[in-house]
Amino acid sequence: MLSALSSNPHTPANKAVGLGLRREFLPQLLATPGHGVDFFELAPENWINFGGRPATQLRTLTEKHPFICHGLSLSIGGPAPLDMALLEAVQGFMTEHGIHHYSEHLAYCADHGQLYDLLPLPLTEEMVHHVAGRIRQAQDFLKMPLIVENTAYYGGFRHSALTELEFLLAVLEEADCRLLLDLNNLYVNSINHHYDAVDFLRALPAGRIVYQHLAGHARHPQGWLIDTHDAVVEAPVWDLLRRSEQLFGPLPTLLEWDNQIPPLPRLLEELQNVRPVQEARGTA
Repeated sequence: MLSALSSNPHTPANKAVGLGLRREFLPQLLATPGHGVDFFELAPENWINFGGRPATQLRTLTEKHPFICHGLSLSIGGPAPLDMALLEAVQGFMTEHGIHHYSEHLAYCADHGQLYDLLPLPLTEEMVHHVAGRIRQAQDFLKMPLIVENTAYYGGFRHSALTELEFLLAVLEEADCRLLLDLNNLYVNSINHHYDAVDFLRALPAGRIVYQHLAGHARHPQGWLIDTHDAVVEAPVWDLLRRSEQLFGPLPTLLEWDNQIPPLPRLLEELQNVRPVQEARGTA
């Protein structure tokens, strides 16, 4: 399953910078060829069976740039059978738009209906097997590796027997899948759950990382960090990006900003801060 994704022309280049696509930005992006975004990410659930002018504008954009589908509702760790109708719809959407990569969250978000949140999983060997089996099922159906994201979490289970890192590594190995490395989630979790984020980075299998996320977070009055995606990227997360560049080389890196979204020029300004980091690669 670990085919060389880098040889695929629909894959972002190593130094590519990306942005989560918003429907309201389509006219501006199409009218500004030099916008500086190398690739885009979108939630397929927000676009499947969507027609009219936005669909036509999206097709124009997908013809010009690499895209990654970033799912919100597959519930890869959930108890219910995998939603094959959703996978079929995602597959059709990806075929229509020439999209060759699909990422999802290492979490669950449905139980007899959507829960509209990404909930943590018990960190156990049993859950590793459960999640890995569902990932393999999705990969077999889609005929491509699934890219799973390390997610932020704010609580745990008493019977968890593995660390977050041990669980992630076990899933990646058993499922033979790929990784979306979310650096903001990594920083948030490292502070909330008291571990060293750089040690976590060093333990990751470089060959499985397809791309990275950057985002902003907020601090709860009691000191917890919350993955809010509603602000600029904080200095410690930029530091983790520098560490990642040192360890793994430049990777496609995407800015997430999903709440209190500023005008497009402000997003593009924040996004361009990635490029100097990519150019200043040092030694880990």
